[in-house]
Amino acid sequence: MKRSMRFIPAVACCLLPVVLLGCATIKETAKGFAGVSTRVLEEGRKDALKKSFAVNYDSCYGKVKDILKEKTKDALNEGPYIYAEDVKNKMIAIYVSETNTTPVGIFFTEEARGQTLVEVSSPSTYAKEFISRKIFTGIETAFKLKNEPEVHGLATEKPSPEEKESNVKK
Repeated sequence: MKRSMRFIPAVACCLLPVVLLGCATIKETAKGFAGVSTRVLEEGRKDALKKSFAVNYDSCYGKVKDILKEKTKDALNEGPYIYAEDVKNKMIAIYVSETNTTPVGIFFTEEARGQTLVEVSSPSTYAKEFISRKIFTGIETAFKLKNEPEVHGLATEKPSPEEKESNVKK
């Protein structure tokens, strides 16, 4: 009889935090246990590497997924591994590779019509820099967003003698 009297308060003490904290905590705990939590990425977003692109959200998101699917040219020929996509938070969570399970989060924010901010977050500085370099360069290349003018053909315009003279005076 005494044993059952002690059991009830013990169970109540264990269930009380679950009830007070809600289901979201249980869900996030389960994700953390399974190794697919994105909480650390969301919390690290304030320190993310950020770059804005003159590309709409859908095109930018699709291009980033394409870039992540491409294999890197390393010894193992492995690329990033997408382990979670959160449509609500507009993010993609990846591991650097299938063998390197350092998490990296890629967040998308529509700034204005045709303008998307891409943020790369990770607890690892190396992973954050590696993935952001790959993504930012891939987007710029795919949409030709470099500020350098494209050269069409072999001949390029040469500055006039007046332009040359004005450049020398500066």
